[in-house]
Amino acid sequence: MQARELKISGAFEFTPSVFPDDRGLFVAPFQETAFVAAVGHPLRVAQTNHSESRRGVVRGVHFADTPPGQAKYVYCPRGRLLDVVVDLRVGSPTFGEWDAVELSSDRFNSMYLPEGLGHALMALEDGTITAYMCTEGFNPKAERAVHPMSLDLPWPADVTPLLSPKDAAAPTLAEARDAGLLPSYDECVAWYEKLRY
Repeated sequence: MQARELKISGAFEFTPSVFPDDRGLFVAPFQETAFVAAVGHPLRVAQTNHSESRRGVVRGVHFADTPPGQAKYVYCPRGRLLDVVVDLRVGSPTFGEWDAVELSSDRFNSMYLPEGLGHALMALEDGTITAYMCTEGFNPKAERAVHPMSLDLPWPADVTPLLSPKDAAAPTLAEARDAGLLPSYDECVAWYEKLRY
């Protein structure tokens, strides 16, 4: 399992070895030893999510009130998707910046996003499945979003974005910041330190 830290601190891409044979293949998309070595603490899983999306479906930019927030470990068991992490932590050196990784069922690579970061994805093929391991269960009172088209994210120009009504009505990054909806970088860093104990 290879780990690569993205340009947003705390976010990682994990790429496992894939073992094909005449029966099919075997792969371990999550490996705790590699995760702890890269991130510095175990992944506590409180909920797993599964979504299927048509080509062009955009989900996000989603985040949750932090603490406790909701960290995510995301991979693509079928199809291809563009997975995007956005630094929404007010006071962060990379506030407002993003990084992106194409996740696919060819590579079974994953993205880990710690609490306080925004997550968005676009399905690049019909029938794309996204699997998420989340550190907290769904809490509608703490769920937040930023409009995914209000940021300069790397959505492919040849794909028409399809948004849910909720995501289409989400505030811009500036509106969310002005409304006090975004997480604090200092509070997130303090939370990450607690996870190491």
